[in-house]
Amino acid sequence: MRLKLDLQFFAGEKTEKATPKRREDERKKGRVAKSQDVNTALLLFFSFILLAIMGAFMREQMMGMYTDVFTNFIHWEVNIDTIKRIFLEMLKYFMFIVAPIMLVAVIITIASNLIQVGFLFTTEPLKFDLKKIDPIKGAKRIFSLRALVELLKSFLKITFVGIITFSVIWIYKDDIMMLALKTPETSVSFFGKVTITMGIAAAIALIILAILDYMYQKYDFEKSIRMSKQDIKDEHKNIEGDPLIKSRIREQQRQIAMRRMMEEVPKADVVITNPTHYAVAIKYDENVADAPFVVAKGIDQVALRIIEIAKEHDVMTVENRPLARSLYHAVEVNETIPEEFFQAVAEVLAYVYTLEQRSV
Repeated sequence: MRLKLDLQFFAGEKTEKATPKRREDERKKGRVAKSQDVNTALLLFFSFILLAIMGAFMREQMMGMYTDVFTNFIHWEVNIDTIKRIFLEMLKYFMFIVAPIMLVAVIITIASNLIQVGFLFTTEPLKFDLKKIDPIKGAKRIFSLRALVELLKSFLKITFVGIITFSVIWIYKDDIMMLALKTPETSVSFFGKVTITMGIAAAIALIILAILDYMYQKYDFEKSIRMSKQDIKDEHKNIEGDPLIKSRIREQQRQIAMRRMMEEVPKADVVITNPTHYAVAIKYDENVADAPFVVAKGIDQVALRIIEIAKEHDVMTVENRPLARSLYHAVEVNETIPEEFFQAVAEVLAYVYTLEQRSV
């Protein structure tokens, strides 16, 4: 008894890798291995790269906007037409400044998700589920290993970004001390360069952390979808069908085929018997086939039933033990008899036709 319980326990342990079907089911539910930090890190990195490339263009657009506002628009008479024109001009400047960053953000967000999980669209995570607001499960999540990993990850991000920021400032400390002697334009340009340097360096560090986080998320996801040996067996049953149900279906199909076969017995010309162990019903119809064919066959109880139906419908039975046995094993129902049986079957049919003509 104890051994049986131990076997059941080990069979229930989730030690096996998830099957492709289980992975597909989880994917349909929106459960995939994904790190949100990958999106954030890549977005931050390419945003600062864009600022480094298009910073001069954005500065020109901002200077043009300030120039128009404080030199041109300030002298305009306030009315509906001028307000509309000012709004359109400001919208144009805004689009030139913000649109490149927004476009990069959209592209990077889509690309980072495709890299991690491929194309996936599902509404399952949006469905209302009371389990999501279960306070007990919520408390378990707060004090779980995942929560500890998230805390450690946040601490590492703050530490890395802080160290990198301090290091960049320390590298440029001498230049920072001399800013008081430089023009405002030079100072702004310098701060822009330092900010972009800090941003790119911090983004690279976050990308490294994001890769590590993705590896952990993948490991945690694989662990969460593990299956027990019993789960795999149950899944296999669901895919292939329960053996009990399949056997019932086969039995029903066999019974239907048997009924159809028995319905053909009255149409036969002769039933060749063993006499009780084998029975083969033969019919010859030149409009159907060029040779005689088997319409029914059986052994033991099925053979007796064929003989019984034949007698009920005045179908002649002929005892020929070797021929009955050979035909049963060599020919399937609705198949024409092989050439080697032509002579023997022809003799039986000739005998039957002779008896029928005499009776008439």
